[in-house]
Amino acid sequence: MEQLIIVEDDSSLNQGLCKALRSEERHIVSCQNMTEAREQLLLGYPSLVLLDINLPDGNGLELLKELKRDMPSMPVILITANDTDMDIVNGLELGADDYITKPFSLSVLRARVNTQLRKVTLLQGDDQVQIDHFKFDFAHMVYSVNDEAVELSKTEQKLLRLLVKNAGVTMSRGELVDRVWTDGSEYVDENALSVTVKRLRDKLGAQEYIKTVYGVGYTWVKKNG
Repeated sequence: MEQLIIVEDDSSLNQGLCKALRSEERHIVSCQNMTEAREQLLLGYPSLVLLDINLPDGNGLELLKELKRDMPSMPVILITANDTDMDIVNGLELGADDYITKPFSLSVLRARVNTQLRKVTLLQGDDQVQIDHFKFDFAHMVYSVNDEAVELSKTEQKLLRLLVKNAGVTMSRGELVDRVWTDGSEYVDENALSVTVKRLRDKLGAQEYIKTVYGVGYTWVKKNG
């Protein structure tokens, strides 16, 4: 069953959204502030979050940043006031999948929610990968080797996804550094990449899969058959 989290402090609007989006195949969770939303997110991985920017206990963009850091493939639709263009720009740059400005038609919102959920459905097959004895669920951040769970850091997950999605292709060290460390907050020494690659290999036991291409970078080796 799909689960949607609605984070909106206006009680009447929140109730209206819940009513408009609820269905037999969909469970709706109502939150009126970021604290409630964070508590709910600890309980499970929702299908989509509908997030108001202006909340009583902080800016919704901060919660958006956390969501896209911890659950990058989960769609988030922002609810914004009609005079906050900069918030919209900032939200999209932080990874928001769509936005809708108040006042809005519930039918239009419903259509946008359904569009994002369809996209998730189409991408799920690509987000769940099985290679020999490895199982990687990138959407839900669940990884296993020989059916035993393996815990990976966010950086290791990003690196693994890039290598697996580009299996058989050598990715340069510079490209990997740029795409794994995307916050741009500070200079990242390429030694950090070497350390992360080693940790990832050791955790997965993937020495025969993650290969170093000396002088260039790394590749996930495609096995024949």
